Amino acid sequence: MKILAVCGFGVGSSMVLKMTLDKVIKDLGVEAEVENTDIASAKATDADVYFTSAELAPDIKESTDKPVYSIKRYMDKKEVGEKMQDYLDKKGGNE
Repeated sequence: MKILAVCGFGVGSSMVLKMTLDKVIKDLGVEAEVENTDIASAKATDADVYFTSAELAPDIKESTDKPVYSIKRYMDKKEVGEKMQDYLDKKGGNE
């Protein structure tokens, strides 16, 4: 599974979100590759699921038919974990 953490420039906040996602997937026992990237690259990169801010989510949704989750607090493992669990439940379990 490929997960993208997306922010405007692909450095600051997406790296924080990537680190939180790494912890969440480890805790859930999910086999996945998490990458952080900027919005332009994300729109051109195929992934299984995208995590980003509420401001960028509509832009990404226009360029993919894959799930896009908006996160308010990038360091909040509980919030990120709930969104990841929602994705896993909708796609049919862990890979």
